[in-house]
Amino acid sequence: MPSLMTRIGVDLPIVQAPMAGTSTPALAAAVCNAGGLGSIGVGAVTAAGAREMIESLKRLTGRPFNVNVFAHRPAKADRERERAWLDALKPVFKRFDAEPPVALHEIYTSFLADPAMLELFLETRPAVVSFHFGLPPAQAIARLKAAGIVLFSSATNLDEAEQAVAAGADAIVAQGYEAGGHRGVFDPAAPDSQLGVTALTRLLVNRIAIPVIAAGGLMDGARIAAMLDLGAEAAQLGTAFIACPESSADQPYRDALFGPGASATEMTALISGRPARCLPNAFTALKDGALRGVKIPDYPIAYDAGKALAAAGRAKGDGGFGAQWAGQGAPLARAMPAAKLVETLAREL
Repeated sequence: MPSLMTRIGVDLPIVQAPMAGTSTPALAAAVCNAGGLGSIGVGAVTAAGAREMIESLKRLTGRPFNVNVFAHRPAKADRERERAWLDALKPVFKRFDAEPPVALHEIYTSFLADPAMLELFLETRPAVVSFHFGLPPAQAIARLKAAGIVLFSSATNLDEAEQAVAAGADAIVAQGYEAGGHRGVFDPAAPDSQLGVTALTRLLVNRIAIPVIAAGGLMDGARIAAMLDLGAEAAQLGTAFIACPESSADQPYRDALFGPGASATEMTALISGRPARCLPNAFTALKDGALRGVKIPDYPIAYDAGKALAAAGRAKGDGGFGAQWAGQGAPLARAMPAAKLVETLAREL
């Protein structure tokens, strides 16, 4: 039986992770044109913004690509907690002669509450739609599958993978604890088994009946080969593509990626309200300072404050408060065009 990638129409078992805010249509297209599966993340934009990204990507490539959405439980506002969060951050804002927002808002709409995004996918029909943080309702999955769209779901443990299989997913992205960016746990309040990509990939290959795509700390062809040997049908890489010129990472982010902090990534919920692995910076240091012991607002409400603080810092020339997501393989990052990186990975593989 043909592999999952072959059925989708992709030449190589290499998936570029859909890093919302960092992956661009240009980056995804370069990966697609080089033989991999390029991806864009639209969880942080409206359906109108997603349309622009998809149309731009289609102008740059005729190859299959993946569009990723956030399927998280919509946030619960807690004005008292949010006010305490802003009060704690006020002295940090003052460093940059700025005031924190008057109030915080849910800045991203979950795919669970975004019918316009669903209709966009049914109209534009990307080859793959992937879900992070959870699963959409059965009706949405049925409509996407009826449109011929292949569905990926991230999973951080066996239970989440089994839920995705039962819901109709076509493949599981096995997100190991090493992975950069947001942890894809369905319930951030539940205990996290923190399985690494090797253990998780092998577990899922042995226990579920659909293809597994390994993700987490994978940076070169040797690690891709190791995941394929474990039974994965492909490997997903995110941090490996941050330093590509086609990504939208700013200069402080790129500098940090090649700095000493790359060897000491941190899992933190401070920036957005959900656990995410990132490079240590001025924001993560607030855990021992202004934000110590302060209860974090729900995701993505907390992210409203995080983005405002990052903007205030950038306005004064300080890029150390950004969301500099990166996995544990960050010290192995290489700065080169995305097509060359895919070619290099394929040669190493």
